[in-house]
Amino acid sequence: MTNFRERANFIWDVANLIRDSFKRGKYQDVILPFTVLRRVDSVLQPNKEEVLTTYNKYKEKLEDMDDLLRQSSGYAFYNTSKYDFERLLADHEHIADNLRRYINGFSDNMREVLYNFDFDNTIRKLDDQGLLYQVMQRFNEIDLHPDTVSNMEMGYIFEELIRKFNEATNENPGEHFTPREVINLMANIVLEPDLEELKKEGIIVKVYDPACGTGGMLSITKDKIQEINPDADVRVFGQELNPETYAVSKSDFFLKTQDGKDAENILQGSTLSDPKHSGETFNYMLANPPYGKDWKRDKKTVQDEADRGYAGRFGAGTPRKNDGQLLFTQDMLSHKAPFEDGKGGSRIAVVHNGSPLFTGDAGSGESEIRRWMLENDWLEAIVALPEQLFYNTGIATYVWILTNKKSPERKGKVQLIDASDIWEPMRKSLGDKRRRISDEQLKQITRLYSDFEEGDKVKIFENEEFGYRKVRIEQPLRLNYHAIPERIERLKEERVYQNFAKSRKKDKEEKQKEIEEGKKEQQFILDVLHSMSDEKFTNSRNFFMRLKERFAEHDYKPKKSLRNAIERAIGEKDEEADIVRDKKGNPESDTDLRDYENVPLDEDVFEYFEREVKPHVPEAWIDEDYTDEKDGEVGRVGYEIPFTRHFYEYEPPRPLDEIEGEIKMLEEQIQDLMKEVID
Repeated sequence: MTNFRERANFIWDVANLIRDSFKRGKYQDVILPFTVLRRVDSVLQPNKEEVLTTYNKYKEKLEDMDDLLRQSSGYAFYNTSKYDFERLLADHEHIADNLRRYINGFSDNMREVLYNFDFDNTIRKLDDQGLLYQVMQRFNEIDLHPDTVSNMEMGYIFEELIRKFNEATNENPGEHFTPREVINLMANIVLEPDLEELKKEGIIVKVYDPACGTGGMLSITKDKIQEINPDADVRVFGQELNPETYAVSKSDFFLKTQDGKDAENILQGSTLSDPKHSGETFNYMLANPPYGKDWKRDKKTVQDEADRGYAGRFGAGTPRKNDGQLLFTQDMLSHKAPFEDGKGGSRIAVVHNGSPLFTGDAGSGESEIRRWMLENDWLEAIVALPEQLFYNTGIATYVWILTNKKSPERKGKVQLIDASDIWEPMRKSLGDKRRRISDEQLKQITRLYSDFEEGDKVKIFENEEFGYRKVRIEQPLRLNYHAIPERIERLKEERVYQNFAKSRKKDKEEKQKEIEEGKKEQQFILDVLHSMSDEKFTNSRNFFMRLKERFAEHDYKPKKSLRNAIERAIGEKDEEADIVRDKKGNPESDTDLRDYENVPLDEDVFEYFEREVKPHVPEAWIDEDYTDEKDGEVGRVGYEIPFTRHFYEYEPPRPLDEIEGEIKMLEEQIQDLMKEVID
């Protein structure tokens, strides 16, 4: 086997052994933990005897031998049982019990990793089906030692296996990992402005991923930094919800450093509701959070934190319940390092689908989050990636670049880069992934970012160009009033009218008495209206003056709620009628004609209204009570980033003569084919 795909296929072939005993959705319960265990076993093999010698020598003398045993194994973990894969296979009859002893012999940190696979349950199922020996024998045939399979190649193997698992169960593999070329692009862009800074002697760099999956983003970013400066102290931090991918990530990081610090910083749990790295700040943050996925399980904790305002991570707002990707971006921004006197600060790269660009109207959670980013000048660039680039989806995706340390020429600006057509076809598709970005194309996209010059693929905007004020436009209500039977019948459906014949009294006699009196009042109101059926009013003031006179004849004073109910029932829209006005003479609005205008932030809403609306709707006016909660000004502030519109190029339809010529040519070809068939 010479490449990761051959090794991944060899491991995946274990499915042929277990297919009759395990459902397709359960293959990973067997394959993932044994892959991790085989690699760990390979790593510990060279120093196995030294660890056992140290353990047996000091187990009666020292309570804590952890440091000694780590030194003996050469890693931050060890195993004190006598077993390895060869010895386990040598005792066929007791393989299940011995395997459990082997797993229990690991140091606490590695045992915790393996327990996340629910390994004991898998061992029991395999043993019950008589498959445990065959599975272990199969894994014993592959060498996964880091000298044979590098950490990067092992990462590819894990990700290929996870892709296959999720393909088999129609789940979303995009939740687990990102194509390597996308990670490389993200790392290139976040690191590019800091290349000189990263070369400094004694530099300490902290990298974070709140949805780290198998750890690919952390590994690649760390490797790139150490290529720039081999002596840089790079520390990675991550959190992952899925227990299996968390275990894969953590086990892999245990093999990358002898002190195991990176692995200790990979923690399990929901970043949204149970953040494990609170209070930490990081220099670089990269993530591909799940998109189009609800955050219902985290709702209460997230909302409680949002209610604390900017004292929590989600003070800007919360998105729709069915898509929590912007919550992860807010989490990352909460970990940014302070930038003072040209030092410190953070740079962030996060993958989103198209939704966070424009979903949500002014005042919505999404819009307020965009507003928060732009008004604080943290959004630096957005890169549109090619479609069919990810394993699980062919939809458009975007890399957002955020930072609190923009260079002077970028301050107050956002760079949009259209890299959607910078790709090459893959020789063989992987799921929905049919395209890739070559190394040369990665350099091309990175140059587009670093050059910061407008062109066919780059547009640069002021932050406020993405903002607008949503202004409510009202038009006057015009009603005629005619107390004809069908309109009077509508009054009977009004709750105010119906409540006359209801009572809350507990005493039965008093209750019945009140109901009877209410029915009489209802009939009185209907009689008065019927008495006005011979006259149609086109002026609301005249109608209600006449109604008031009729009621006054019987010393009856209706409540305002009844007046409103009569207006709804007896009044009908009439373009020829007079405008309905309130007591102060102001026109009442017709909610059916209500409209909204999005006015660019750099324009005065009243000047815009006079120019764009008034000439077309002379009687319209701006509702000045419809204001923004934050600045109190007329109209609600919204932000959206219509990425595609800024790069849209109009293509005129082809001339009709050309289309007609093609149709005639096709008709002739069809006739020739038909003639051949007939002959």
